[in-house]
Amino acid sequence: MRVYFSRVINDTSPSEILIRKVNILKEKLPCHHHHHHQNSLNVISLRDNKTLEETMPSRKNIGNTQWTAWLTPVIVLACIAVFIVAMFINDCPKTVAGANGDCVPRFLRRFSFQPLRENPLLGPSSSTLEKMGALDRSKVVNGNEKWRLVTSMWLHAGVIHLIVNMFNVVLIGFRLEQQFGFIRVGLIYLIAGLGGSILSALFLQNNISVGASGALLGLLGAMLSELLTNWTIYANKLAALFTVLFIVAIDLAIGLLPWVDNFAHIGGFLTGFLLGFVLLVRPQYGWEESGNSPSQYGAPRARSKYNPCQYLLFFIAAVLVVAGLAVGIVMLLKGENGNKLCKWCHHLDCIETSRWTC
Repeated sequence: MRVYFSRVINDTSPSEILIRKVNILKEKLPCHHHHHHQNSLNVISLRDNKTLEETMPSRKNIGNTQWTAWLTPVIVLACIAVFIVAMFINDCPKTVAGANGDCVPRFLRRFSFQPLRENPLLGPSSSTLEKMGALDRSKVVNGNEKWRLVTSMWLHAGVIHLIVNMFNVVLIGFRLEQQFGFIRVGLIYLIAGLGGSILSALFLQNNISVGASGALLGLLGAMLSELLTNWTIYANKLAALFTVLFIVAIDLAIGLLPWVDNFAHIGGFLTGFLLGFVLLVRPQYGWEESGNSPSQYGAPRARSKYNPCQYLLFFIAAVLVVAGLAVGIVMLLKGENGNKLCKWCHHLDCIETSRWTC
């Protein structure tokens, strides 16, 4: 036997509800075995309650739906394909280095790398990268080639550069995409990459820049802000926080080495960090369960989906990311030199030591 519960009215007391249920069951069960009837009633009530709990849809499970991560593999394949095209266009044997037999390894022929003294990362020449869309400030500002702000994040200087970046993209991108879907993760990746390119173009005056590091640091920044804004739903909060901070610190420390564009790292990280507060907000702990759990008198429990801190961070981050990108683009189009506005900022990109100069 199964009992269907009717919709509960707010002003009906629990005792009245129980009396109605008992009366319904009395009409359907024989009354000449009272003791047996009471035991049957208890068994029926327990079984029905259990059945209702099992069949009731869990909003917590619905909120934690795992997305299929397909965008991250597409990004990796796209970067690999672009690198292969770059090596095809580079065609080292037809250059001066190739004429001298310095291409490595020679058996790759057209796809062989530039000499190690020119490119120790095992990749094409700088002229090939520039031809394919590397970030060049002079071409962006004076040559009306704004598209380089986007294309540069799909190019890599060599095999080592490509492997390191794609490994981190897979490691971080899969986790975020499974939890938040491809749209939000894709937006963070592209916008953070753009933010990194803008900051790089403002400070790097005479060098070209390539790589997905800005977008990658954007994913790390979003992961950090997602942890902070959704603090209440995590169990091992401090362990997760220290892990993310450690990875970010390592990446930014590597950016202090020569020939590493740390401005793209910083710009991408800050952009992704702000976007995380906007795009990766989760309902606060207990909200999804409270939507299905009735209060003492049957009415749904009133609880805000997001706490005030989440609303505040959302508003501040949205304003900052829009204003920051807008100001950066305007300054870049006007030809502003970031080094003149910030005299000490060059130390964020490279620190001179006894072994190298910046």
